[in-house]
Amino acid sequence: MPHFDYSPDAYLQQFQAKKIRLQDLLSEFNAPEPEVFASAKQHYRLRAEFRLWREGNQRHYAMFAPGDNRTPIFVEDFPIASKLINQLMPRLRDAWNKSPELSERLFQVEFLTTLSGEALITLCYHRPLDDAWQGVAEQLASELQVSIIGRSRGKRLVIGRDYVIEELNVGGRVFSYRQPEGAFTQPNGAVNTHMLNWTYEALGEQADDLLELYCGNGNFTLPLSTRVRKVLATEISKSSVHAALANLADNQLENIELVRLSAEELTQALNGVREFRRLAHIDLDSYEFGTVFVDPPRAGMDSDTCELVRRFDRILYISCNPETLAQNIRQLSDTHRIVKCALFDQFPWTDHMESGVLLERR
Repeated sequence: MPHFDYSPDAYLQQFQAKKIRLQDLLSEFNAPEPEVFASAKQHYRLRAEFRLWREGNQRHYAMFAPGDNRTPIFVEDFPIASKLINQLMPRLRDAWNKSPELSERLFQVEFLTTLSGEALITLCYHRPLDDAWQGVAEQLASELQVSIIGRSRGKRLVIGRDYVIEELNVGGRVFSYRQPEGAFTQPNGAVNTHMLNWTYEALGEQADDLLELYCGNGNFTLPLSTRVRKVLATEISKSSVHAALANLADNQLENIELVRLSAEELTQALNGVREFRRLAHIDLDSYEFGTVFVDPPRAGMDSDTCELVRRFDRILYISCNPETLAQNIRQLSDTHRIVKCALFDQFPWTDHMESGVLLERR
């Protein structure tokens, strides 16, 4: 395994390099200097996934170098993961090494934790799960005070809940989020809180309405809805839509309409190209959109969606790929200018970077 320098100085150098990279990409647009939000150096990651490797009668947490799935790197602890994951790892390992019901053909373990102290563990098997497994797993869930999900081909057994509940403070209010097993959630909870508060402040109090594309489980939707008259939010993933609807209800937010559409489909609907049954109950003419919020996948927005967001006075954009962010802004730069930008270090010790921009009509 290659050697990496995890010293504080190395982190600061890497973080500064990310800032310079973002500034270089946005320089052609005369962007202001970005606000920067660093990560903790350890225990920042709320999710972790490990393969298991059998050696003798023992199974070990293992990871693999890219391109090599035959040479395991045994993991005794995982400092970048949350403290709760590190506390659970040895206790879970001891449990499966003592229990044939837990260990037989167990090949993968996934942890999902929260800043609020909840945990869900998924155990993946190459065999059917039976009543004996469930009895042992129920006892283990009680001992560890976690939920456990057992997965095998075509079957999923849930002990406790199939989600965790996160609590995040945004703008002085605590929002509750259901985060389902297997659905996307922001892995760095503390930096996610910075992202939420930055977008909350960047949007400001508005008297008109917000359109949100790619809303996921409502991560941004919940706090941003308190800054506008009402929100129309779209998301294509069924599991994320179900979680978002539960989050709206849990937080008693009644000014949000959520529609299961992709950004491309909504663009077609607003352009009159297609009609969608899933929009039949939405009175699009009742909205007075002033801001569009987008948090697209790494590919960024397609050209048609860029043309759609151009219609709005304010474009609030969170990006997980600064190259596609720059490409999208280039398409929008004749009508909009960057008035705020930020760098969020969701993934320290990697080249990956999250950024945010607020564009306003010229």
